Amino acid sequence: MNRSRWLPLRALSGWQPRDLNGDLVAGLTLAAIAIPEQMATARLGGFAPEVGFFAFVAGSVAFALFGANRHLSVGADSTITPLFAGSLALLATSGSPHYLALAAMLALMVGAIVTLSGIFRLGWIADLLSVPVTTGFLAGIAVHIIVSQMPGLLGLPAESGETLRRIGEIAGSLHLTNPWALGLGLGVFAIVFCSERISARIPGALIGMVLATLAVVAFDLGDRGVEVLGALPNGLPRAYLPEAGLKDVQALVPLALLIAIVVMVQTAATSRSFASQPDDAPDVNRDFVGAGAGSIASGLFGAFAVNASPPRTAIVSQSGGRSQLSGLIAAAIVLALGAFGGSLLANVPQAALAGVLMFVAQHILRWKVFASVYRQAPVEFALILITMAAIVVLPIETGVAVGIGLSLLHGIWSATQTQPIELEQVPGTSVWWPPGKPGAGEQLPGVLVAAFQAPLSFVNADRFKRGLCDLVDARNETVKLVVLEASNIVEIDYTAAQALIDTILHCRKAGAVFAIARLESLRAQAALARFGIAEMVGTKHIFHSVDAAIKSLGPGQQQQQEQDGVP
Repeated sequence: MNRSRWLPLRALSGWQPRDLNGDLVAGLTLAAIAIPEQMATARLGGFAPEVGFFAFVAGSVAFALFGANRHLSVGADSTITPLFAGSLALLATSGSPHYLALAAMLALMVGAIVTLSGIFRLGWIADLLSVPVTTGFLAGIAVHIIVSQMPGLLGLPAESGETLRRIGEIAGSLHLTNPWALGLGLGVFAIVFCSERISARIPGALIGMVLATLAVVAFDLGDRGVEVLGALPNGLPRAYLPEAGLKDVQALVPLALLIAIVVMVQTAATSRSFASQPDDAPDVNRDFVGAGAGSIASGLFGAFAVNASPPRTAIVSQSGGRSQLSGLIAAAIVLALGAFGGSLLANVPQAALAGVLMFVAQHILRWKVFASVYRQAPVEFALILITMAAIVVLPIETGVAVGIGLSLLHGIWSATQTQPIELEQVPGTSVWWPPGKPGAGEQLPGVLVAAFQAPLSFVNADRFKRGLCDLVDARNETVKLVVLEASNIVEIDYTAAQALIDTILHCRKAGAVFAIARLESLRAQAALARFGIAEMVGTKHIFHSVDAAIKSLGPGQQQQQEQDGVP
């Protein structure tokens, strides 16, 4: 193992003084984007705004120490916050000391799972969610964000409970809407939306929040029913272990596993989308360690689980950031504001933060993916709708579990649908290809060349055996040679090995010789030897090409060998 890849500060390696200007600009831009976003996300989870600041600082510093990607930004994230906020609210009153302790313990658990996944190189877990299921998941989260922020946007009392019931209560209270709050919220939304359309580097959320705050002060909107944050307490956070009992930890295990999977999926996607250098391969496992360490640090300082942020990472990349120094600069600015600038945020209206989150909600709705999947894969479009509905209607952690289950089931179902196909020879060549246009390929008398274009496993073993046996039987005992073109068979498990043995015996019973060609996977070759199939078939019946198998074992060659007395 290369020990140097696990040394701290890898994301700062190779930094030179000439990189300072780019990192400084990127850090200032990132701070301007992060300040309103982290406040709003903390509010979304039922926390004080300064807790969002401390989560961002913890995530940024920990990732700079232990991550690999030079641009990736870690902090409070609106994707996972509704997940744990809704679940924790079932265990403790939102905002209570017990709630805060559970959130911090959950952050430690999520961080430990993600960190260990990186250490043990489990980056493949990030591929458990398919694109349609991920799209449905994000759409469901967007609905949760919108429903949770509608009262703040409309100047109504906060609602709690199931999503559908909250929608009904909000609809019944629309006549109580505070027009000042609504105007501020929509104004901030419009500023952020337009700024993002012009340039992602424009801190539209910060501009909107400052303007909304000035409007509250200038027009005494606090006296007109507009709710404001109030002065935040100053001071630096202190590290401590959250007070949570064994029963609390046991209750949090399923939620921690679900959130850890979501964090890994989003971290891997962000790392792959924003490589440190154009020619650098992303080190997803090392980035898992960095993101996991961020959640651990956040939990130790009384905050909540953090996640990689694709939008903030894009900001760092587009602003010319050269290393994680940009994240450390942003963290220093945010920490100073959270520790010493609480009075500056006293008149920030809650509706402004709701407007920021409304923009986030519409931003994570992947409309283009919706349309593309609907046109090209209607069955997978149903996965989007089912996942979205499950997250909206069911308890949110149950909805996420349903989405993950659907993704896995869809993958397994796809593997089970693979059928053996009979290949045809391209005229004038030694190439054997799946059937195309009628008359485009040809078959050789007495020869059946079949392919199975998937790993052989328990999920498709029976379909493989029945399909290949049916192809042999369909020839009415005229097949003298069966060649399995195995270039796509990369693995063979025990159940599949027994099915392959049964298939070989069936071919022999039908009077056909069985051969294997183009078994390129080393794992599949080892499986043939381990299960005794290589010995059963015979090394002289395993070839590097279909053409070689036919030249050696074709009907004409078999007759010649019999005449020459060759077994």
